[in-house]
Amino acid sequence: MTTLLESRRCYQALNPLHSLIYFAPEAEEEFTAAGLRPGRMSYFAGRSAAMGAVGPGTVTATFFNFSPALVAKHIPRAWELAAPAAVLDARLRAVDRALRRLFGAEALADPALAEAAELAGEAATACSAAGRPLYAAHAELPVPDQPHLALWHAITLLREHRGDGHLAALTAAELDGIDALVTHTATGKAFTPEFARASRGWSEEEWSACEQRLRDRGLLDAEGKPTEPGREQRHQVEALTDTLGHGPYQHLGEAGVARLTEIAGRLAQTALANGAFPPGVFATR
Repeated sequence: MTTLLESRRCYQALNPLHSLIYFAPEAEEEFTAAGLRPGRMSYFAGRSAAMGAVGPGTVTATFFNFSPALVAKHIPRAWELAAPAAVLDARLRAVDRALRRLFGAEALADPALAEAAELAGEAATACSAAGRPLYAAHAELPVPDQPHLALWHAITLLREHRGDGHLAALTAAELDGIDALVTHTATGKAFTPEFARASRGWSEEEWSACEQRLRDRGLLDAEGKPTEPGREQRHQVEALTDTLGHGPYQHLGEAGVARLTEIAGRLAQTALANGAFPPGVFATR
């Protein structure tokens, strides 16, 4: 039987293979060619297009830790420039180009990649759509034919499934979007605070006000680090997230999870070595 820890390790091995698209230059090239404006519009439209031409409230709710004001600058304007179907096509072209560059011909031709696509796809068949809007939207998209794209699609389903569950866990802990962002960066195991604040569209004043609220709740200390109650809260959030996201990996089984973790880890290392993420994004302490 697959344990929660094994499920989390598999997710952690898979996640960089999805997330790299948010940093790949190919993404902005394809999105702007489709009509979108450079920058955050491409991200908001690219990730939400599976839900259709939704408004800023829906994007803010499902993405969770972005400033509503930042989202409203780009949505629904994006849908006036490019239809969701065109955005989805552009996204898949960007994924294709980015993975070919980051994996290289040898990894693309490796039968292990196709094996990973099959394993991740099988795991995704056990995802539940109940209460998971981003997962449900992506689950209605067709599975690409090429193994590297099929793998990315399956990883996307697993990621959004777990992500939707994570938002439920955060809400249960009475953390809103900026609360979640500040408490996560405070652990030193996520984005740097500077990158997180700027990329999510929060002002320095909003960030400082949130830190003070969290101090008043006893979750951060005077230096902005998690207190013991703060660490316990994050532990509970992550534990509930693990539980809510466990189903697909439990369905795949211990041997399948171990093999998928192994292959995904190798692919992620190859992508990282080839510059999948820019320096200064993630905390190192």
